[in-house]
Amino acid sequence: MADTESKALQVKEKAEVTTPAEQTRPGVAFTPAVDIFETDKEITLLADMPGVKAGDLNIDLHENVLTLDGDVKAPEGATEMDVIREYRTGKYYRQFTLSQVIDQTKINAELKDGVLRLNLPKVEQAMPRKITVKSA
Repeated sequence: MADTESKALQVKEKAEVTTPAEQTRPGVAFTPAVDIFETDKEITLLADMPGVKAGDLNIDLHENVLTLDGDVKAPEGATEMDVIREYRTGKYYRQFTLSQVIDQTKINAELKDGVLRLNLPKVEQAMPRKITVKSA
């Protein structure tokens, strides 16, 4: 039970970028929470981006820097007026530097239910392999 409680305490809401050095555009910017998993063949990155639609998400790879940039737009209609506003809109933004073990030509991305899943396959040379020993 203590393990469940500690995990529950670690859940975060949208984390807003607060330092001016990290934000170069006007408006609210959020840092999406991520989980990163690794196997022998690939690295998987999950980014929590609720409210972002695939058309409002940009993933850019330039000089080994992977950039996630997504917009969260207000869900209300044109004729509706605010009574209470707790749903936060703005931009998600996060960057990662990729190592040379990632095969950058085979990266794929899927956005489902507000979670971005990036599969970052490793190059053949970085994958573990078994070496056969010959007897002399």
